[in-house]
Amino acid sequence: MAKEGGRLASLDIFRGMTVAFMIIVNNPGSWDHVYPPLRHSEWNGCTPTDLVFPFFLFIVGVSTWFSLKKYGHELGGQAILRILRRVVTIFAVGLFLAIFPYFSRDYSHLRIMGVLQRIALAYGLGAFICTSVRRDYLWVVVAVILFVYWGLLAFFGGASPYSLEGNFALRVDSALLGKNHLYTGFGIPFDPEGLLSTLPAICTVIIGYYAGEIVGKKGSKVNPALKMLLIGAALTGLGLIWKNFFPINKPLWTSSYVLYTAGIAMALLAVIYWIADVVKLRKWGTFFIVFGTNALFTYFLAGVWIKLILSVHPGWGGAKLSLYSWFYEKVCAPVAGQLNGSLMFAVIQVLLVWLAALVLYRKKVMIRL
Repeated sequence: MAKEGGRLASLDIFRGMTVAFMIIVNNPGSWDHVYPPLRHSEWNGCTPTDLVFPFFLFIVGVSTWFSLKKYGHELGGQAILRILRRVVTIFAVGLFLAIFPYFSRDYSHLRIMGVLQRIALAYGLGAFICTSVRRDYLWVVVAVILFVYWGLLAFFGGASPYSLEGNFALRVDSALLGKNHLYTGFGIPFDPEGLLSTLPAICTVIIGYYAGEIVGKKGSKVNPALKMLLIGAALTGLGLIWKNFFPINKPLWTSSYVLYTAGIAMALLAVIYWIADVVKLRKWGTFFIVFGTNALFTYFLAGVWIKLILSVHPGWGGAKLSLYSWFYEKVCAPVAGQLNGSLMFAVIQVLLVWLAALVLYRKKVMIRL
C-alpha cells in the first residue's frame, strides 16, 4: 500500500475535498442567491450538495479501519475506551457549535442533534459493529439494517410514509427528543440528523470501513482501485434500482440513498487512490491534504468562524448588518454580482479556514477529536 508519511494520501485528499465543499455549500454569501448544484434537494433526489455528508461518514468509516488496526480490529478494553472517548468528544463539540456564541439562552429549545452529533453516533455504533462482527458478515448486517429501516418507515408511517409530515422518523424523534429540540428549517419540527435516521447512517460508516480494509490490507491479489470501483458501481446501481420503491432522500437518509451515495464515494476514492497512491501523482491534491489532515477540527473552526461573523454587527455606514452580510453585500456582490458574489463569499471562507489549517499542517500539528 502506498503511503506518504505513514498516511494514505488519497484518503487525506478525499477528506480535504469533502471538507472544502462542505464549507462552500454551508456558507453562501446569500441563501437567496445560490447555484442549484450547491443547494440540497428540497425533499427526494440528490444534488452534489447531498453527497457531502454521506461522503464524510464514508470517510469516517475508512479512517476507522486504520485507527482500529492497532487493536487487531477486536473489541477489547482499549478499543472500547477509544471509541467511547471519540463519541463523547465529537458529540460534545457538536453541541458546543449549536450553542456558540449564545451561552445565555433558552436551553428548552436547543437542538440536540446535528452534523457532528450524527457523526459521533454513527461512528461509535459502526465501530462497535465492525469490531464485533466477522468481516464476512458485515454486508449481511448492512442489508438487515437497511431493510429494517425501510420496513419501519413503510409500515409505521402515515398514508404518505416518505413525506415530511408522514414519516415515522419524525414521530420517533419527537417522542425521544421532544419537538422543541428538533430542527425547524423544514417549516415543522423535523430533524434531518435525527435519531432514527442515524440507523441507516451507520451503514454508510460500515461500507467505508470495508473500503478501508480493501486499501489497507496487504497482500491482496485483487487491485484495490479496481475492486472499489466495481463495488462502488454495483452499490450505486442498487441504490438507483431501490429508489423506485424507497426514494433517494437525504433528510430521511433512506436505504437507497445510503447505497447510492456510498457507491459514488467508493468509486471516487478508487480513482483518487489510483492517482495519488498507485501512480503517485499527489501535488495536485496538496491543497486538500492541508484540510484532510485536520478534517473534523477544520470543520469545527469553520463553524466557529462563521458564527462569530454572523454575531458581530459593526454598524459601518449606519447599517445594522452582521459582518457576514456586510462583507457579502458591500464587497462580494458589488465585485461579482449577487449569484457569483455569493459563491465568491463561500470560496473566501474556504481560503480563510485553509490558511488556519495550513499553519497546523506546516507545524505538523494534528488535532484529533
